[in-house]
Amino acid sequence: MAPSRDRLVVSASTVLQLAPHVVFRFDDTRQRWIMMAPERLMLPDEQAVEILQLVDGKAGVSAIVDTLAARYTQAPREVIAKDVTAMLQDLLDKGCLASGSPNAAG
Repeated sequence: MAPSRDRLVVSASTVLQLAPHVVFRFDDTRQRWIMMAPERLMLPDEQAVEILQLVDGKAGVSAIVDTLAARYTQAPREVIAKDVTAMLQDLLDKGCLASGSPNAAG
């Protein structure tokens, strides 16, 4: 039996990047942002797009939340943090995101 991989749990200090097999880009035909993986096409909503644009393999979740909290001052930081963490955890669990590299090129 193969050893099971431990599940990475997203926290404030977690650094994430797109998984190697995932492409996140603006699609001119659809006039919207898309995430593509083998045999999968995802159409993220506006909030997800804003979060995904900040996932660069360098910034931790806390820095992403800080950026969004500065943009959206009407929303409490705790609410933003909860929503961002939940979305990133879901995408990580689905294999769309991977742990970021401290030496990620940008």
